[in-house]
Amino acid sequence: MKRSRSLILSLVTVLTAALGAAWVAMPAYAAGPTATFAKLSDWGTGWEGKYTITNGGGTTINGWSLAFDLPVGTTVGTYWEALLSSSGQRHTFTNRSWNGTIAPGGSVSFGFLGSGPGSPTNCQLNGADCGGAPPPTTPPPTTPPPTTPPPTTPPPTDLPTHILTGYWHNFDNPAVELRLRDVPAEYDVVAVAFAEATATPGAVTFAVDPGLAASLGGYTDTDFSADVQTLKSRGKKVIISVGGEAGRITVNDAASAVAFSDSVHALIQRYGFDGVDIDLENGLDPTYMAQALRSLRDRVGSGLIIAMAPQTIDMQNPATGYFKLALDIKDILTVVNTQFYNSGAMLGCDQRFAYSQGTVNFIVALACIQLEAGLRPDQVGLGLPAGPGAAGGGVVAPSVVNAALDCLTRGTSCGSFRPPRTYPGLRGAMTWSVNWDVTNGNAFSRTVGPHLDTLP
Repeated sequence: MKRSRSLILSLVTVLTAALGAAWVAMPAYAAGPTATFAKLSDWGTGWEGKYTITNGGGTTINGWSLAFDLPVGTTVGTYWEALLSSSGQRHTFTNRSWNGTIAPGGSVSFGFLGSGPGSPTNCQLNGADCGGAPPPTTPPPTTPPPTTPPPTTPPPTDLPTHILTGYWHNFDNPAVELRLRDVPAEYDVVAVAFAEATATPGAVTFAVDPGLAASLGGYTDTDFSADVQTLKSRGKKVIISVGGEAGRITVNDAASAVAFSDSVHALIQRYGFDGVDIDLENGLDPTYMAQALRSLRDRVGSGLIIAMAPQTIDMQNPATGYFKLALDIKDILTVVNTQFYNSGAMLGCDQRFAYSQGTVNFIVALACIQLEAGLRPDQVGLGLPAGPGAAGGGVVAPSVVNAALDCLTRGTSCGSFRPPRTYPGLRGAMTWSVNWDVTNGNAFSRTVGPHLDTLP
């Protein structure tokens, strides 16, 4: 999130390291269907794998199923060009609707990301050894993309199934200034931007900005506190957002974790906030931030909303930073509203193409990474700018946001990228910001808000 009118556009160049493919040799068999595995890259904590299925027989293969084992401690994350079902450490990939037929001499491939040091073993293709054997007379059936089942642990808050979140400016900039009580009714969650750092590492503070108060002709902390209660009386949730683009809050040891928990808890008690939003755009330590948030939840209770607003680049690697934090506190996390803007072009969950920001493909392919790497659909939200002035890049029409929501929840209105399954429980959308939305005629909230109510 940004305070100034001109946001800093951080274009991310996708770099692919040529690490060399390590092919795994298979035993020799008579000509027939075979499957070979290669690790295309390995970065220590994880790797990219690829299976190539070749029809060395004389008859067409109509449908394929490839299964293998991974050792304990090694898991499958994002995958592409196949469907996946898993039982323990046994993983079975089956063809998609478009790549199930393999003519004699032809081949198809699929890929996936592995986390951990292990490699596939005990590979079977259509029930036979991957080294080669005649295909079974009855191929496995081809199935449509599955629907992600409902989360096993329902969110503990009384939020709607799908929510619209917007950030409210506690500062004066070229966007329209608003009293908190004047936030449009379409918003379900209002994130107050921002709590700021103090001289004590980890601690934060909040008060109505003097510049905003002057622009509004007088607006005090008492007025603000009353407005928090007014929104809550309307059934809305109000949370305090920590950080922002200019925020320099550091939680990197036990003492700062305690200071963070103590100070946010004090703000919740003083103003009546329903939760906290982590919007640290200059990095965070997932271990100590997790400690701070668990401590805060223990003090507030299960109704505490815990939201995050990472940048797109922060949600690429499940083993680091924001992504690791989200997975580490998955049991108490409410929603991650990734900022799908100011990002440039980035790889999606298919790991094949760099999708350009400002498109349905970009939003869906990047959200897919989170949905396939462990977050429940009800913990994933789509963050987009509320029109001109709100971001340096990635601004889209509200209709594009609705198309991305439909693609992810229904499998309709997709671009060239289609996710491996649908996610009816997707949490919703977020925008930076309420003030920019009002400045631009409320187009975002009046288009996206009602559409959320139509989702499955």
